[in-house]
Amino acid sequence: MTESSDVKLSITSIKPSDIPSEDAIFKAADSIIESCTTWKQGKTYHKVVKTYLRAKGADDGAPWHCRVSVHKPDEATFDQMWEKLGKDKANNEKQFIPDIHKVTKVKEISPNQAIWTLYYKFPPPVSPRVFTELQITRVSEEKPRTGIVISMPIDLSSPEDTELAKMEEKGVRGRYVSIERIVEQEDGSTEWRMATSSTPGGSIPSWLAEGTMASKISDDVPHFMKWLRSLPKTETSA
Repeated sequence: MTESSDVKLSITSIKPSDIPSEDAIFKAADSIIESCTTWKQGKTYHKVVKTYLRAKGADDGAPWHCRVSVHKPDEATFDQMWEKLGKDKANNEKQFIPDIHKVTKVKEISPNQAIWTLYYKFPPPVSPRVFTELQITRVSEEKPRTGIVISMPIDLSSPEDTELAKMEEKGVRGRYVSIERIVEQEDGSTEWRMATSSTPGGSIPSWLAEGTMASKISDDVPHFMKWLRSLPKTETSA
């Protein structure tokens, strides 16, 4: 694990042996997620999901997109959201994101760090995509209570990672970096922010992928809320 204090979060994949320190990763993530509402504002989706765009910069492999929504306690509490977004995230995402068909935990690094591989299937003629990601979580009980999940693209092509690479599905390799944060507000509502930069890989033109990104990430909000409401009360009573 490297100790770089100047981490740049981007779609550039890193090897497991080069994962930066947690503090450096969270410092970089905080800077991005705090600033996203100052980016160029885009459309509002589903009446409540605001979107923002940051053009590709010198250190970026692709533009950044952000969505922000606020949810009242009768829709979802902070505890309910963190239970499903901050714990076992990949398996939970498979339940409410239709394109995810399989997730596999490649390696658990610590209780709050693990490498996952996610297998996406799309309607033809788009080929399946494979995203292998480091997921790191952190939650603070200090007010305002805050939970954050960071995903960073991981490269398992090195000889020392051969056994780990065997757990990846066959498909076009895509890459994404994302920062997801929930913050409990004074009135009990929860603000949910997500910032991401990605490339689908393959022959899909970047302009096409970028043109649909805002609506795509916004759709995850109602998908999640609908799924959360469908769960037995024993699973959402946090």
